[in-house]
Amino acid sequence: MTATRIRCGVAGTGSLGQHHARIYSTLEGAELAGIYEPDDQRAAEICSRHACRRFKTLDEMAQACDAVSVVVPTNFHAAIAIPLLEKGVHLLVEKPLCVTLEEASLILAAARQSERIVQVGHIEHYNPVMSYLEKAVTDARYITAERLAPFTPRGTEVGVVLDLMIHDIGIVLQLANSPVERIDAVGVSVVTKTEDIANARILFKNGCVANLSASRVSLKKNREIRVFQTGGYLSIDFMGQKGHTVRVDLSVEGGFVKEDIPIEKAEPLAVELGSFVSCVRERKSPKVSGELGRSALEVALKITEQIRAGMKRA
Repeated sequence: MTATRIRCGVAGTGSLGQHHARIYSTLEGAELAGIYEPDDQRAAEICSRHACRRFKTLDEMAQACDAVSVVVPTNFHAAIAIPLLEKGVHLLVEKPLCVTLEEASLILAAARQSERIVQVGHIEHYNPVMSYLEKAVTDARYITAERLAPFTPRGTEVGVVLDLMIHDIGIVLQLANSPVERIDAVGVSVVTKTEDIANARILFKNGCVANLSASRVSLKKNREIRVFQTGGYLSIDFMGQKGHTVRVDLSVEGGFVKEDIPIEKAEPLAVELGSFVSCVRERKSPKVSGELGRSALEVALKITEQIRAGMKRA
């Protein structure tokens, strides 16, 4: 017997939300029930493209959907997420979870009260290269991550830490697997009123150190991470979904052996949404839970506070 398809909706169909709608419309085990989109022209375009409904209210969306992606600007996440949770809808909330820890606590409390799933859209956790990292990294000692992107007005309601660096914060929290002991951060504004370039050094209690750099005013795109541990290191390109390992081998000339990592490429967003639908159907905890999303937000906000304090002194 064919399993009942999960009725999915998308709140916000901008540059990223449109891809949530596209994937739900073709995802096995799911159906795109409709969208919640304030812009009339955009709503008509998406509904025509995918033959779906436009919901006029969140109540209407909640009645028609089992699960919803919240892909509105970050400062509106809580206002959309909490009413949907209270109506019994499972949520995938794009990263960052929200803009304050108070809002995060309210979202998680609403999820617990309604016994509904909140998955946070830290998409790199669903990138095929991350699956390799999770298995290969056993004792991370030093991590470097660089995330560069050209400037775009999208996402500028928050600074580059909450916009871009938070991806790598979530990754290093998982790989280091230890509480944060100290954070040192700097940043500057170039185009917006908030930080557009940032660097953070995170020291974990187990001795692991992570050095993260992010820029949204770069001429090129780059999303790379290197993880050093006893006996060698891993170098991963999240954008190209490729990488290599370098291990110590004193029997060869130079003392190191480089090996390419075998990775089966896939669209991370499709993997992420497929996992979300599966979690909803099976009522299991998502890989990136609301709690992990809150932890990443907490670190990101500490980094942001340090940067803004430094910018005021400058």
